[in-house]
Amino acid sequence: MTYLVSITSQGQISIPVRFRRELELEKTKRAFISKEDNKLIVEPVKNLLELGGSLKTNKKPLSNKELDEVVALAVAEEYARKLK
Repeated sequence: MTYLVSITSQGQISIPVRFRRELELEKTKRAFISKEDNKLIVEPVKNLLELGGSLKTNKKPLSNKELDEVVALAVAEEYARKLK
């Protein structure tokens, strides 16, 4: 399915609600955007915090700040890898 969207003066577009629901993109979620050939690709980023408590360990859990830093680094590395 194809939709016609407007581009604002700040370069923003609105993602149609049907696509947002299918990709589970909410206001607080993040997405990768890349360009292949002459197309933009939008890929949702999984929130690792949703996995909290799913694995057993004796280690002290990371603070929210520490976890944010680790996740940000991993996301940046994955995005850089995809660009190569």
